[in-house]
Amino acid sequence: MITAEYFNKNTLVLVVGAGRSGLAALHLAKRCGCQLAISDGGQEEALSVAERTWLHDNEIFCEFGGHRRETFVLAEVIIVSPGVPLDLPELQVALQQGIPILGEMEFASLFTSLPIIAVTGTNGKTTVTTLIAAILEKANYQVFIGGNIGIPLSEFILAGEEVDVLVLEVSSFQLDTAPSFHAKVALLLNISPDHLDRYPDFGGYADAKMAIFRNQGTGDAAIINGEDVEIAQRRSMIKAQVHSFSTPEHGQEQGDLRVMFAEQEELYPLPTTLQHSPNRQNCHAAILAVRSFGCTAEALKLGLAHFAPLEHRITEVAQLGGVRYVDDSKATNIGAVISALGGQQGPVLLIAGGRDKGGDYRLLLPQVERIVKKIIVLGEAAGLIRNALESVVDIEEVDSLDSAVKLAAECGLPGDTVLLSPACASFDMFSSYQERGRVFQQAIQALGYKAGGEIKVSEAIGEAA
Repeated sequence: MITAEYFNKNTLVLVVGAGRSGLAALHLAKRCGCQLAISDGGQEEALSVAERTWLHDNEIFCEFGGHRRETFVLAEVIIVSPGVPLDLPELQVALQQGIPILGEMEFASLFTSLPIIAVTGTNGKTTVTTLIAAILEKANYQVFIGGNIGIPLSEFILAGEEVDVLVLEVSSFQLDTAPSFHAKVALLLNISPDHLDRYPDFGGYADAKMAIFRNQGTGDAAIINGEDVEIAQRRSMIKAQVHSFSTPEHGQEQGDLRVMFAEQEELYPLPTTLQHSPNRQNCHAAILAVRSFGCTAEALKLGLAHFAPLEHRITEVAQLGGVRYVDDSKATNIGAVISALGGQQGPVLLIAGGRDKGGDYRLLLPQVERIVKKIIVLGEAAGLIRNALESVVDIEEVDSLDSAVKLAAECGLPGDTVLLSPACASFDMFSSYQERGRVFQQAIQALGYKAGGEIKVSEAIGEAA
């Protein structure tokens, strides 16, 4: 097993990927005195002037616009960014020659002994990670939050900040290259089809998620979704103490949240914004995590009371003519849409589509039959969604998100909900799910102006405008 001591002046390190995490790893390896090289499939001009200057001034070997086999086989250890596919031919050759391949998160974790709370799952990772950090901060812990969101772990190591705990969002891609990564508290929120363009099948993706528990022992805590079939099938792999959360019983999606911890029932009041699915389950998971870490129930309640849900995640942004408009642009896979629909109470006009990620849209059929009155599709996946669902619901295709919002407004009746929950990536039409959400909000705001100011707009639209 590679340790921090392995990285010294005699070690030739190749970093693959020149994004934020790759460059952070390169800086950390530089501080260790390693000999350095970087390889990226993109163009050097995509880097900032400061980044290019730093590479040149430190005489780091660089190759851009593609990868050379020679560069990879000469390295003594390779550090990959999360987005780099592991089936890259040059990486496969390196593996065959026994060259260790580590992810940036794994590499950085070798340089800290701080306790880690790690959160993974197909959906809800960012909300739960942010919620855990917010609760701990209200309980007077010094917290670093990062990993797959925000700041790479390597940047934290370089900064040398003094904190009590690391709260990390962790992707399956990061776990694929983290053989020794250890979390004191590990959360697996759910497993539903996603990233099937990267994994051989759904089982392979599920196994990658379960790797978050790989290095835990009996003194650690594992927080799992007790109703997830894929997790249940693999539960025997977990050596840590297991705590389970679940979906609330019908009619219990309001009021205090009941949590069993250490064989005692605890009651937690939730703000209105966190009352319903999936935020209620997210709170349940976060509570189990911080209680397992040692946070008191009273301090925890203070953190819950002050938490503001993240934008573009089942966020009600407006009401117009009795119709609710909900922004769930972050729902980039089918499981997220199932969860979003499960939390709705009245008829839904669903706006979906974008770049397909290889999922099976037929999995939406039960929720669509239950609550969706119309689907408005757009983007590259429009035809796939139509073919999967048109037998049970009216589907209409449009060429833009603005058109989708206008059509939904024409079809919506008082009591309906217009839900943007795409089930797809945004990159066919937008730069990110955030931009997609902002365009949705702005289109709703334009409807409000046309309706003579009848709209009730949330702070989210005010910020986007």
